[in-house]
Amino acid sequence: MASPSPSPARFAGRCLVPAAIALAGLAAHAQTTPVPGRGELLYTTHCIACHTSEMHWRNNRRARDWESLKAQVRFWQGNTGLQWGEADITEVAGYLNDTIYRYPRTAPAGLGLSGPAQRISAAR
Repeated sequence: MASPSPSPARFAGRCLVPAAIALAGLAAHAQTTPVPGRGELLYTTHCIACHTSEMHWRNNRRARDWESLKAQVRFWQGNTGLQWGEADITEVAGYLNDTIYRYPRTAPAGLGLSGPAQRISAAR
């Protein structure tokens, strides 16, 4: 007597469960791999060759707050002829601030703040 063949639904269930588990694993891996932001990409493309991490930790660094950090990024991008706009300067300064400096972010007088910068200023 021949054994009954599995139903199409049972066969599909046997195939779909392992596929779903594999896809869940890929999704979990994708969530743990951060996508680099624009500031990080600009910094690693144009700055990291000369600016090792030791430069940011030295005692005589010129960046002492958020505005002077942006000023240093502005100075060096101009000095190397990168012709970045203010948005790019802010992105690179933001990347450095988020990963190294941790200065409170401020906005020039007269400009409103939004998001985390507003909450930091309000807490002062």
